Amino acid sequence: MTDLTLFSIVMVLVEPVSWAVIASGLAQNAIYTIQLLLAYRHLARRSHFEAADNLWRQYAEVAPPISLLVPAYNEQATIVESVRSLLALRYPHFEVIVINDGSKDGTLDALITGFDLRPTRRSWDQAVPHQAVHGIYGNPAFPSLLVVDKDNGGKADALNAGINISRMPLFCAVDADSVLESDALLRCVEPFVDAPEETIAVGGTIRLANGCTVADGQVVRVGLPTTLLPLFQTMEYLRAFLMGRLAWSEMRAVTLISGAFGIFRRDAAIDVNGYRHDTVGEDFEIIVKLHRAMIAAKRPYAVRFVPEPVCWTEAPSSLAVLRRQRVRWQRGALETFFRHRTMALSPRYGRIGLLGFGHMLIVDVLGPPIEALGYILLPSLWLVGLLDSAYPLAFFALTCVFGIFISVSSLILEELELRRFPRARDLAILFVIAVLENFGYRQINTLWRIEGWWRFLRGTRGQWGVMTRQGFTPRPADPPSNRLD
Repeated sequence: MTDLTLFSIVMVLVEPVSWAVIASGLAQNAIYTIQLLLAYRHLARRSHFEAADNLWRQYAEVAPPISLLVPAYNEQATIVESVRSLLALRYPHFEVIVINDGSKDGTLDALITGFDLRPTRRSWDQAVPHQAVHGIYGNPAFPSLLVVDKDNGGKADALNAGINISRMPLFCAVDADSVLESDALLRCVEPFVDAPEETIAVGGTIRLANGCTVADGQVVRVGLPTTLLPLFQTMEYLRAFLMGRLAWSEMRAVTLISGAFGIFRRDAAIDVNGYRHDTVGEDFEIIVKLHRAMIAAKRPYAVRFVPEPVCWTEAPSSLAVLRRQRVRWQRGALETFFRHRTMALSPRYGRIGLLGFGHMLIVDVLGPPIEALGYILLPSLWLVGLLDSAYPLAFFALTCVFGIFISVSSLILEELELRRFPRARDLAILFVIAVLENFGYRQINTLWRIEGWWRFLRGTRGQWGVMTRQGFTPRPADPPSNRLD
């Protein structure tokens, strides 16, 4: 093949590839715009959020019992305080089941010592599969607490053990390092009270605790992280939950409830054989399985997202840990999509097939390689004179300028409706972050998602992610009292 022929082939392909990159960006931005409008419509309909005391009066007698399932792996440093904060939640009837998934540190010993636990008996059925259970521990002084010790099998396996051992009609999956607001369960259970026969799963908002002050297992002061990487993630979480999840709930097409905080109907989870073990996206997978099973059975159902209940978690503060997290997320999304690929764009699956899987196809499957191609190919072709400058400029406008617009709009929506950031200085910092994240951080994330694609193609097995934590900011000790009691 002559150089002239090769050049001719390149020239023929340049324009279609350029338009494909730009079209992909347009499709994603159109989706984000629709999400923004739907999120605003939902929040505008709710003129106020109920105070916790009002919620208690409404739901204290009708709220269904809940089992909080807390998978724990090597959580020795924080597990006791985390469990204490869960036991202090304001909810009429719940139990906390901590599942020690074969920790290699002193997680189990810390729990036994911290709550003076003793071996106990509890009857349960093997409704969903999991690794062997070696012991169950309790203490009559803490009747709502149960600790399960089992062989290591991963987070999904630990949750399955919790499902089997739990006795409540609902279960709430909670990460061991997360902090729930005291009224989070009361707020999140509302759809189960209003539509108990149809509601099968409900998710709440995840916020980042980096920079916040935590005392007695509660966030007592909301603040921003002091370093750049967690600040970028604060903006991401704001977009993902306040805009993305809320919009999907409005469209009745929620395909993901965060593994850090979600409530499920136990019988529905058992019907789909619980959490799948051979995936790193177990939270994604179980929601898709629930959709598929309900649609196949032609049963009316609902999967909802409620913005008010908040779960605080710590974001990675190093590039290495963040990279592992994002690679894992991408790999999990691809595993779920291709495992259930027959649902994609299929009218048989209604909104989930057309909207939910259509979104996954554009954003999770095609999005990363096309965006990476745009970052590399368009500037390179322009530099060698094979592409008109209009193409890279259009791509830049789509990826950066529109990205800034969506982020700033999400921030405005947060301030107008929820007002979780009390200081004007915090909003000003997040505005700057909304601009800066488009110049470097977004491109790095695209590279990590490409790595997730590569690991998916190689068939890399999932396992517990290693999360190096800095710890929450504790509240300073109260000054000594001058009272003489």
